[in-house]
Amino acid sequence: MGGGTEAFPDLGRHCQRSDCNQLDFLPFNCDGCQKVYCLEHRSYEGHECPKSGHRSRKVIVCDTCSTAIETTGKYGEDEKEILERHVKSQDCNPSKKKREKCPVKRCKEVLTFSNAATCKSCQVKVCLKHRFPADHDCKRENASSFGGSRGRLLAALPARTRTDCGKDGRGSVSPPSNVRPVEAY
Repeated sequence: MGGGTEAFPDLGRHCQRSDCNQLDFLPFNCDGCQKVYCLEHRSYEGHECPKSGHRSRKVIVCDTCSTAIETTGKYGEDEKEILERHVKSQDCNPSKKKREKCPVKRCKEVLTFSNAATCKSCQVKVCLKHRFPADHDCKRENASSFGGSRGRLLAALPARTRTDCGKDGRGSVSPPSNVRPVEAY
């Protein structure tokens, strides 16, 4: 099937899907069935390609070392057999196991001894960038009724006296006589 116009008969190709036959000046060649398609039918699903899976790859992940094992060309073999053979081989090394990562969406930080923090509210282990409850979508399971650390501060204010506010660890400082204390309710 040719394409093009009267002036340029070799320009473009017709879509080879039977119900389309659109003239496309930038046609796509399917690497599965070797036919030509328009933009709308270029995908395997778009033209229902019978050889759509010929280039796809299938892998299974080893639980011991987190290695991906390709099973594409191994028809008839059970995945358990392939994993058992991998574990027995010299390739399976538990020290290659992937490290724990920060559970925050889109964060890929690997959690180590020095860069991990456990949230006091929800007990989730996160990286230092997401250590504050607002940064990691904290569920606040153990938070106080007032609402976290701010609530604990507000709850402690009525118990404090006027003379406690001016003290620091080095000595006592009395407030100026013209300043009135603020009461929290």
